[in-house]
Amino acid sequence: MTGKIFAAAIVIVALLFGAVVYYTQVYYYYEPVQANGSTDVMLLNMATGEREPILYENFEAIDANSSPIRYRACFTTPMSIPMLTETYEIYEGAEPRVAPGWFDCFDAEAIGGEIEADTAVVFVDERNREFGIDRVVAITDDGRGYVWHEVNDCGDKAYDGTPLGDECPER
Repeated sequence: MTGKIFAAAIVIVALLFGAVVYYTQVYYYYEPVQANGSTDVMLLNMATGEREPILYENFEAIDANSSPIRYRACFTTPMSIPMLTETYEIYEGAEPRVAPGWFDCFDAEAIGGEIEADTAVVFVDERNREFGIDRVVAITDDGRGYVWHEVNDCGDKAYDGTPLGDECPER
């Protein structure tokens, strides 16, 4: 009889621990990001190498201080992709990261599908915002925009132990 009680206690503790871990990963660490005016959505100008704000509305964002890649944002913009591609640097190989299910505006699968279908273009916002992490902005044909943090080549090398090389900045 005591073995059954002990086994039941282990199962209950494991379930409670699992629920706490799930809650902290999906809800606890995330906080809404307040819009800062014109600096929430910026793109890297090809000619000057400087970040510039673009026109946007309906900005919504979340972030967490527990990881540099938890930032997600959604917005709309009246700016067209042809105009943006003439001025701002395009980011190759970006893959949106899954956001918590409760952050409804950011659907990584749908955004990734639009990138693959060439109905969205990903631009550089800021390279090495934090060592190995770039901020990127995807904008769709219909003016919806998404922002997330992408692990760059230097970040991949640093995290898998490969020598960084000369192209990576100092940590």
